[in-house]
Amino acid sequence: MRHSFCVILTTAMLFVLCSCTDETIGTSITDGVSSVIEDSSFVITGHSVRNSRVQMRTASKMLGCISAEGYGTLEAEAVTTWMPAVSIDTAGVKPEWIDSCRLKLRVPVTNGFTGDSLAPMRLSVYRLNKSLPSPIYSDFDPTGYYDPDDLLATESYSPTSGWVEVTTSYLTGTAQHDTVRVVSVPMPTELGRELFRTYRADPEKFSSPRAFADVFPGIYVTNSYGSGHVMNIKGTELDVYYRKHEQLTDTTDTIYNAQCQSYLASTPEVVSNNIIRFDIDDDLTSMADAGQALIVAPAGYDVQVHFPVQDIIDKYRANVGRNQSIINTLSLELPVTIPLTQYNIQPPTYLLMVKTSKKDLFINGDSLTNNKDSFYAKYDALTKQYNFSGLRSYILDIINNKGGIADEEDMEFTITPVDVTTYTYSQSYSYYYSSQSSSVVTKISPMVSRPAVACLQLDKAKIRITFSKQIVE
Repeated sequence: MRHSFCVILTTAMLFVLCSCTDETIGTSITDGVSSVIEDSSFVITGHSVRNSRVQMRTASKMLGCISAEGYGTLEAEAVTTWMPAVSIDTAGVKPEWIDSCRLKLRVPVTNGFTGDSLAPMRLSVYRLNKSLPSPIYSDFDPTGYYDPDDLLATESYSPTSGWVEVTTSYLTGTAQHDTVRVVSVPMPTELGRELFRTYRADPEKFSSPRAFADVFPGIYVTNSYGSGHVMNIKGTELDVYYRKHEQLTDTTDTIYNAQCQSYLASTPEVVSNNIIRFDIDDDLTSMADAGQALIVAPAGYDVQVHFPVQDIIDKYRANVGRNQSIINTLSLELPVTIPLTQYNIQPPTYLLMVKTSKKDLFINGDSLTNNKDSFYAKYDALTKQYNFSGLRSYILDIINNKGGIADEEDMEFTITPVDVTTYTYSQSYSYYYSSQSSSVVTKISPMVSRPAVACLQLDKAKIRITFSKQIVE
């Protein structure tokens, strides 16, 4: 009996504390009956909108060409400036001892491509002759930014070419391993020697991407032959191989060591861009024209939706009346169907749901979701749906800061495919020396990791609100 009384008392105290965060109606909760109510009777509506021009804002690149029935024809190429090495090894090195240099494209072994892995294709690399504009978009035309006669390299490639290696990075002391396949493109040896001489003469030119752009504005990589697959390039770097002279003793004994150093890399901090040319399949276009909510990536279709937040608030208030209340959760369960396509193209891994009026600001500002006007959800392949579970702050913001009156901007959202980058770190505890890993989102950018397609079933979507109500006697 004492145990039951303690549970009831504790529950009542928690209810008092939580109710301070929501609008509260009534004067007392010392006497009354509590209940938890769920309502999913709300309707969300929407339609497809063409989104052929996106700002990438990511170091990931797509390269290749694919023609897939039910999806369309996608051509992807890339331009990038460089993050130069802060320092270059010059001690005991002469320009003529630089033997070679290679452009390395790192492709994930798992889910690193879409299409036929054996399709023969060829890429070409050109040197840019002036700095890229910023911001830069997927419909960028490289004409005039490179000389077609200034071809640096050409190489056959496929998702199964190159070698497999495990790369390791450290985030706050935690080792992160990634298995990749390296597509290695031989570059002119003279390029490595040119970079070496430039650094030795004036290291300040390597001090920042902006300063280095005056030396080497960047590269343009295009698929110059073949069709059959597109690859997801997670990392790009230029490695230089050279011999180094070292004196072993005070005598004339010497040694020549083979060395390798990454002079340049494409990183999120520099200007880079995917150039996307996408001829969407007629069947998908017909679905979009017929009003279906179609998501297609990259640079394909978004979905604009009307989220009935005012209906939710009005019904919530009508239900609780003048009683004490608290909103517990607000979520959107969004089921999808997957159109039949060649190569079995799947839905995006992540969707961003952002107020339409804030979408450009979100992308251009490289923002993270704040659960007030932007949210993201991960695709669940088992249930074939996305679950936007963090909408509670969104509705509370309108209740607490706008008196519960939503304007049109609060109800109009755009749902768009995105790539989400996470940061994993470990937490250690002194008690029994236990530890665990946690992840936080560090970047959300328009999706360019792979082709993707899905049809949102808005007529089967569930908007669920749960709230606690205490009837005051």
